[in-house]
Amino acid sequence: MNSCDVLVIGAGAAGCVAALRAAELGANVIIVSKDDFSESNTAQAQGGIIGLSQSGDSPELLARDLEVAGAGLCRSEAVAMLASEGPLLTRDFLWKQIDVPFELEPSSGQPMTTAEAAHSSRRIYHVKDATGMAIQTALSAKVAGHPNIRVLEKTCLVDLITTPHHATNPRAVYDPIKVLGAYLLEPTGDVAMVVAKRTILATGGLGYIYLHTSNPGGATGDGLAAAYRANVRIVNCEYMQFHPTTLYVQGRPRKLLTEALRGEGAFLLNAERKRFMADFEPEEMELAPRDRVCRAIFDEMANSAKACVYLDLSPLVAKMDLAERFPTVFMACLSEGIDPRHELVPVVPAAHYFCGGVWVDLEGRTSMDGLYAVGEVACTGVHGANRLASSSLLEGMLWGYRAASAVSEDCKKYALPDITSIRPWQPVLEPVEPDPLLIEQDWVSIRSTMWNYAGIVRTKDRLERAREDIGYLYHRIEAFYRRAPVSKQLLELRNGIICARLVLKAALQNPESRGCHFRID
Repeated sequence: MNSCDVLVIGAGAAGCVAALRAAELGANVIIVSKDDFSESNTAQAQGGIIGLSQSGDSPELLARDLEVAGAGLCRSEAVAMLASEGPLLTRDFLWKQIDVPFELEPSSGQPMTTAEAAHSSRRIYHVKDATGMAIQTALSAKVAGHPNIRVLEKTCLVDLITTPHHATNPRAVYDPIKVLGAYLLEPTGDVAMVVAKRTILATGGLGYIYLHTSNPGGATGDGLAAAYRANVRIVNCEYMQFHPTTLYVQGRPRKLLTEALRGEGAFLLNAERKRFMADFEPEEMELAPRDRVCRAIFDEMANSAKACVYLDLSPLVAKMDLAERFPTVFMACLSEGIDPRHELVPVVPAAHYFCGGVWVDLEGRTSMDGLYAVGEVACTGVHGANRLASSSLLEGMLWGYRAASAVSEDCKKYALPDITSIRPWQPVLEPVEPDPLLIEQDWVSIRSTMWNYAGIVRTKDRLERAREDIGYLYHRIEAFYRRAPVSKQLLELRNGIICARLVLKAALQNPESRGCHFRID
């Protein structure tokens, strides 16, 4: 059994910032990474993070851009806080304290800024087109070297420990519900119990439940599903954002092509090699918010019966060294036999970022005592119905920082939970070995159903069909989970189908098209 002041589940940017800040404030921290410590969705982010513009920008302008992109569903106080505090934290914490190597202006030595869609100013700090990897690498190094932080790698969240549900004393049923830590699957296959004064969920998103996604295979909604099972408040699950441009090669996983390409002048063409965005967004064209660009591409593909559209990078080639400015994009294309300096790049939209999640306040507190949430698993209200480009890393960092300050104060007031009051994990007595082929087939069913029936455009009939199919599969998976030994693959499958049900339920309950939830009926 392990114990700590603060248990952070998830080691992306939000989790690492929370762990670092809590440790700096004197807390004893355990941080859990499902895969290798440096692997996370953060590392996949290309474009950048919102910083301080050098061209007359202001918090008011940034707040307006966030509100416009969020399609009228943003939480105003959260937006105002991010707009006023976030860019300063990018500069003072990430650049000056953590030493993230942002590109610098030769004349001033300050971070260089670039443009992205729906931003009214050039305010995006970047490290070429691998910003997320640079941030993750710098944060991981700081976390690994901190004496107050213990890192648990290749360790999976099984469930949150809650009382009275996991209490040994039957009279605990009269006590308030609270989170006391988590059950974790260790690399050995054993399930360990970690108790903590405060637990922070930082487990990321759920993009892998869709057939086409820019997310890695580990984005299976583990924290969201665990919060759901613990009856924590969850909101806005219908708002799944799709990225307009991922590299399309038939039979291959999608690779993200950063929005900064369009910010620097790249434009979209249809199969006839004609620009089509003027027919959909005559003013903003390719720089319209992501949901509108995605729907334009979807309509163009549907009307032409083509499998993709194309991204023309010739405006960039004319003014920069593409391999120098966008090495990740350049190598991704070359690896598929496409030279973006001389050829059009085939692209399609793909599931990218979850705008809903576990409801939290301005310090990351959830509806359940003892539990905080930060990053993509949390719903702060900043994104509303559609996320503004390059705002997610900033949101995760700011809420991670603020949540750590709040939990550090909590830790001064509360003692560690009494381990004898919690039931140890109960293994399956007569386990049935899972068949990897069956698990893979279930994933194919989930991902295909979500893409076809709950994707970029939705109807009541499609959503109801998906709910029925996913509901049937859910009961089979849940029954099998009760009989099989715990494994990473089975945990991810169980979590993924729970998240699919949450998305479908929310999408069916909301008939209003807004942002990235679009009902054509």
